[in-house]
Amino acid sequence: MTQTAKPSVRHPGLRKNKLGLTRRDYEGTQSTLCAGCGHDSITAAIVQAFFELDIPPYRVAKLSGIGCSSKTPTYFLSEAHGFNSLHGRMPSIATGANAANGDLSYIGVSGDGDSLSIGLGQFCHAMRRNVNILYVLENNGVYGLTKGQFSASADVGSTAKHGEENRMRPIDPASLALTLGASFVARSFSGDKKQLVPLMKAGLAHQGFALVDVISPCVTFNDHEGSTKSYAHTREHGHEVVETDFVPPLHEIQARQDPGAATAVTMHDGSVVRFRSVNEGYDPTDRAAAYTHLKELQARGEVATGLLYIEPNSLDLHAIENTVDQPLVDVPFDKLCPGRAALAKLQSRWR
Repeated sequence: MTQTAKPSVRHPGLRKNKLGLTRRDYEGTQSTLCAGCGHDSITAAIVQAFFELDIPPYRVAKLSGIGCSSKTPTYFLSEAHGFNSLHGRMPSIATGANAANGDLSYIGVSGDGDSLSIGLGQFCHAMRRNVNILYVLENNGVYGLTKGQFSASADVGSTAKHGEENRMRPIDPASLALTLGASFVARSFSGDKKQLVPLMKAGLAHQGFALVDVISPCVTFNDHEGSTKSYAHTREHGHEVVETDFVPPLHEIQARQDPGAATAVTMHDGSVVRFRSVNEGYDPTDRAAAYTHLKELQARGEVATGLLYIEPNSLDLHAIENTVDQPLVDVPFDKLCPGRAALAKLQSRWR
């Protein structure tokens, strides 16, 4: 698919950050996702976070796997380094890149299919190793690029576009992250920019693996009632003259959440999802309490959002492995590979 460049015109009154850059300087190409897709709202939040943190785009590495979510990095930070990996393999690529050059800011964008099915093992080990990366999981409950099959995060009882019912229990990425020892766990809704932007900024500033699970409405395939993920306009709104699909343009869903209050959000098909942001007295440093909070809200049919857990004294991969301060990518070859004699001396310690 041909990517469409955005117009290069800049309004002279655009606000600039400390680097002298405007928000437009943090954007990418024109999005080719469906009109109204929640992923585009997430892109806008990512752009805003990098802009407000005054991070130079060329000092950022953005990575992804396969899926609608993995197209997202194309739409932000056009001047950043980028790598689109194989399906489910982004975490290992990110781990290797971060090991070689920890001086860059890393952001990985994935989906529930990419991370919770074929990439589940790699997703888990990236958390276990505490790789220093903001990991954005755009969670819509379906495989959008392959026509709407259930993903591993689809809820029991969800009905797919062609009528079949999901009977398998879902994998909750936030609960999984808490049990695996992730050092930063957050969840938000793509339409809540007021909550999402600060979470993105906190994740970028965190020293370690920062998971932000974002419930992101799909306007094409997840059009059933009762799901806690994403929704589409129902088929009767399309105009079918041949065996094809027509997706009418829809407005992005926006909603503001107040601390501790439940927020009911009506999706494109008329179904309702109930979000509840953490309250003012919530302690995000208590892992056990965070897990209990998640499960209590799930039992009530609500989705917990906000900063769920953070480890204040987190040690990332480089601190754990006690690597040198100089990025390996900058270490001269003769030091990086000192030769056979140095290797033999090292091996003699274990003989």
